[in-house]
Amino acid sequence: MSILEVKNVGKRFGGLQALSDVNLSVKENSVHAIIGPNGAGKSTLLNCLVGKLIPDTGSVMFDGQSVLGRAPYEINQMGISRVFQTPEIFGDLTVLENMMIPCLAKRDGAFELNAIASVMGQRDIIDKAEHMLVEMNMADKRHMHAASLSRGDKRRLEIGMCLSQEPRLLLLDEPTAGMARADTNNTIDLLKQISDQRDITIAIIEHDMHVVFSLANRITVLAQGTPLVEDNPENIRGNPKVREAYLGETA
Repeated sequence: MSILEVKNVGKRFGGLQALSDVNLSVKENSVHAIIGPNGAGKSTLLNCLVGKLIPDTGSVMFDGQSVLGRAPYEINQMGISRVFQTPEIFGDLTVLENMMIPCLAKRDGAFELNAIASVMGQRDIIDKAEHMLVEMNMADKRHMHAASLSRGDKRRLEIGMCLSQEPRLLLLDEPTAGMARADTNNTIDLLKQISDQRDITIAIIEHDMHVVFSLANRITVLAQGTPLVEDNPENIRGNPKVREAYLGETA
């Protein structure tokens, strides 16, 4: 069963056709990767999925509901969370305080950082944040300022913040960008654990093929704003169209 359906999506920026007749189906509880060369339309497509951009044509449906025209907090309330290329955390706050932020979200999607002090005595909020830090293997870093974390730990913290909202779909935009190989491998292991242990669907945009082939059940390859092929990882590896369009190789 598909949880995310993209049908005939097109998006133009002036004279540039960024997306053209894109169709994509993401199965529930799968890990679906979207790959392609620079300029293929990956980020544009992702922005359409989270309501940041409205396509000129087509539809984007999540669990039978359109995401088009909805505010970011509405997208979040539907059960979609996004991890950006650059980790979006609050460096001046501790790791624990960062993890508490999703618990403080108001119904309009806003939150107040100064509200953290007022809830530090509320055991339920602290317990939820502490539990997530344990799951993220970051309990020993709870009192560190987030700015002092490594790139990999900042990403781990951000993923934990997303998961604390209990999303059904987690979208990751280049989650291992700028990481050392050890941090990349740790992130792969974390995402495998999340996929195995949670009732969640993961869609990932990623250039690192080691990450893609380690995680994905299904891969969509974009080329010049149009899906070139969608298949399982084994067939993608040997597809001559993919080698030519994405890897720059000819058959």
